[in-house]
Amino acid sequence: MRKAQSYQAQKLLVFAGAYAVLIIFGFLILFPFLFMFFTSFKAPDDVFRSPPRLLPFTAQTAPINGEPFPLYRVTTEQGVQTLALIDEGGPIVTFASVDDASRTFERAPRDAKPIGGFTAQETQVIGGEERRLWEVDEGGQLVRVYEVSRTNQGVFADPNDPARTVEASLSSAQVLEELRFPRTNYVRVLELQNLDRSLTNTMLVTILVVLGQVITSVLGGYAFARLRFPGRDGLFLLYLGTIMIPFVVLIIPMYQLMVIVGWVDRMAALILPWIFTAYGTFLMRQFFLSIPKDLEEAALMDGASRFRILWQVFVPLAGPAIATQATFTFLYAWNSFVWPLVVINTGNFDNQVLTLSLMVLQGRAADSPNLVMAGTAIAVSVPLLIFVLAQRYFVEGIATSGLK
Repeated sequence: MRKAQSYQAQKLLVFAGAYAVLIIFGFLILFPFLFMFFTSFKAPDDVFRSPPRLLPFTAQTAPINGEPFPLYRVTTEQGVQTLALIDEGGPIVTFASVDDASRTFERAPRDAKPIGGFTAQETQVIGGEERRLWEVDEGGQLVRVYEVSRTNQGVFADPNDPARTVEASLSSAQVLEELRFPRTNYVRVLELQNLDRSLTNTMLVTILVVLGQVITSVLGGYAFARLRFPGRDGLFLLYLGTIMIPFVVLIIPMYQLMVIVGWVDRMAALILPWIFTAYGTFLMRQFFLSIPKDLEEAALMDGASRFRILWQVFVPLAGPAIATQATFTFLYAWNSFVWPLVVINTGNFDNQVLTLSLMVLQGRAADSPNLVMAGTAIAVSVPLLIFVLAQRYFVEGIATSGLK
């Protein structure tokens, strides 16, 4: 009995340790996406805050005379109060008399004059430390002083009684913040880089490329799997061998072809050259080979044509394989960067896609990571959503369309 209990306890510890390791690695993988998502909602001051924080916080505000002002928790003579900062004022310096250190004066920096001038200001050792000497006017009399401390003084008002104001140090006041997800950054990105047009272009190009590749792959896969014609196997091997050609080798001849047909700087160059794919044809062929021939022979005996057999028998059964190819094609077309960079001018905002717009945005908003993250979130959200929705078909297609 004890051995069984010990075994169960050991098994639970192993499972707990495995889940803990998986959770840690899962968080490490998700952290860049979380950082991107939360940063896209942050204000510029919050982005460069030290120490940094993950969640976006925004200062709470209160309306005074119809204008919003940030709220602070301020320590006053009446205790800790929540007040609105209506004037940041300026720095206030506390000086102490050289002759009597207990005698202090609070002045603005401009109200103190350096003894001897700024270039040759007099100094004196006070308390074992060399201090610069200043002169302040106290009741018409100049007093020799030295600087003790420096703070930023602000003017605060009671939101419930704006006429009651209090002067207090900004360094000791604590700003009140709340967790918020404003869409300001997304609006600015859409206006700054014409990202809405790029998003529309990307969706149009991606949808047409996905539809084109799926249709041509279904037709080609059925032809190579079910139709018999001279040189079929050799033609299929030749077509499949094009997968081994690196894309960088094709860039120059493809660009020259686009120049000849007049498609440079046009969206047609992003669609038509990519509606044929050897990988998709291979995937569909392998899936169609797994379908029993009895179904096809029965349909032929009933008088169905080849096209009717394809669209009414094979295509419904090939749903997982089609979803797999559509997912791969969608991710590739959506994230395509090198070819659009070559064939579309970066100054042509009407025909730009998201990848080009994000590249330009990184330069124009280099000092605003929140805007760059907002643009990246827009580009990532759609393919991420598509992958999550098509994940079941993707896994099923991988499991059922293996090599024979």
